[in-house]
Amino acid sequence: MINKKIVSALFILVLNNSISISQNIKNAAIPDKAAYVSEVWKSDQGDGTFTNPILHADYSDPDVIRVDDDFYMTASSFNCAPGLPILHSKDLVNWTIINYAVNKIVPEKVFDIPQHSKGVWAPSIRYHKKEFYIYWGDPDFGVYMVKTKNPAGAWETPVLVMEGKGIIDPCPLWDGDKTYLIHGWAGSRAGINSLLTINEMNNEGTAVVDQGRHIFDGHDKHHTVEGPKLYKKDGYYYVFAPAGGVETGWQLVLRSKNIYGPYEEKIVLEQGSTKINGPHQGAWVTIQNGDSWFMHFQDKGVYGRVLHLQEIKWTNGWPLMGRDLDGNGVGEPILSYKKPAVGKTYPIVTPQESDDFNDGKPGIQWQWYGNPSITWSAQIPGTDYLRLFCISKKQLPNLWDAPNLLLQKLPAENFTTTTKVKLNIEWDAGGKTAGILMMGQSYAYAGITYEEGSFWVKQVICNEAIKGSKEKVIEKKKLQKNEIFLRMEVAAPDAACLFSYSEDGKKFMPIGEGFKAQKDLWISAKMGLFSMSEANVRMGSYADFDWFKVSK
Repeated sequence: MINKKIVSALFILVLNNSISISQNIKNAAIPDKAAYVSEVWKSDQGDGTFTNPILHADYSDPDVIRVDDDFYMTASSFNCAPGLPILHSKDLVNWTIINYAVNKIVPEKVFDIPQHSKGVWAPSIRYHKKEFYIYWGDPDFGVYMVKTKNPAGAWETPVLVMEGKGIIDPCPLWDGDKTYLIHGWAGSRAGINSLLTINEMNNEGTAVVDQGRHIFDGHDKHHTVEGPKLYKKDGYYYVFAPAGGVETGWQLVLRSKNIYGPYEEKIVLEQGSTKINGPHQGAWVTIQNGDSWFMHFQDKGVYGRVLHLQEIKWTNGWPLMGRDLDGNGVGEPILSYKKPAVGKTYPIVTPQESDDFNDGKPGIQWQWYGNPSITWSAQIPGTDYLRLFCISKKQLPNLWDAPNLLLQKLPAENFTTTTKVKLNIEWDAGGKTAGILMMGQSYAYAGITYEEGSFWVKQVICNEAIKGSKEKVIEKKKLQKNEIFLRMEVAAPDAACLFSYSEDGKKFMPIGEGFKAQKDLWISAKMGLFSMSEANVRMGSYADFDWFKVSK
């Protein structure tokens, strides 16, 4: 049986006990030694080296900055809310989640229902005049910006900087008395792609002031060039941009003395002889001693876009990432290397996973499938469980478009999740189910349900949920009480899931059949919890989740 005191000791909510950071950002605060260390994935080897991936989780399209001795990262969050995760590190290897930049995805009414593959695409984070800025492109509405003086605190209301269809992957550059915004194009909305465009903005970075000018056409040699990051170094404007597609592409760097070009071009990172497919799209960051590093993703299908860290060496004004293993002048990603020389050694920490639901609140690692409602849960001070109300599915054929799914990223290739849940029934109403879930275009769960006046445990699979198919009950067993332990074991190479249950927390019995997890449209499969009611049954009932544990 899992001891809740042990779980509580392992997990510390990172928004408590904040401390101030450097004098240059006096008003900013970061969590005090967030002590969570994953049992299933650690990049830091404890001997001064690290192993890639840095994060074996779906932090798609990462961008990273350094402010004094602190590193901050954000990533795409699409339809999941809260959105724009903010992660913090002291050494580029050990990361913890400290915040989100947006509580609800805008426009809010649109994203009250899950908008799969839409929403927050490829953000850029920057620090300018003691403020943190994040720009992101929504392919259906345009470019948004949100800012703050404290990345761990409240962020301002998002501003629509440039309205339009298919304008994606924006990145700002403050350059003297000029402010620029570079971006790419989504062919599905704009009717064009493989182009990079620069607009001028006002000094505040809140609005574009011209029609923009194309600065690079990738159709001939670099199709699907997108995700540009704009920098300036030694008199050159540099554009770091991925090309060739998510699964098979490469990292391209452009440079010019004039921001509008013409630009020279060079491929600086490719798969080459390695097994790291499509190494591209990410962030160049310079550490305290002047060394350069590149954080990029690798698409691993159902596991999402996991993050790798490569050292950069500059030669004749061009960066080379990783190692040139075959001597063709192009870097290839490496799996293990010495940690960045940031001047100190910091404790091993990882993004949060397990949760003991202090004060009835889900931890910072959780996101809802759509914009959240206060009516979905009862977050009462002093409670030590998460109460999720049995929200009606209404006319939905399955969970694909249900916003009230509480989910988090898959943390590794192999892991086990276990939860303890009590289903509380009101009005003796049936059709209520709560449990543990692996969510994607097809999904599966194990849950406790109340039907025909009794409590049952069941395993359910919904194949092709994205197409509106119905759930199928694979196996169902009667229970003696309304409290149960549920477990899901996940195994490589394709996130195969096995479900089991226990009535005493000691002896677990398998239920149902194996299920191969499937990713969402632009995100990985996600794991989590749910509490649902069938349509046309009396309202009421709720599920109390005592804890959620991720283990080997």
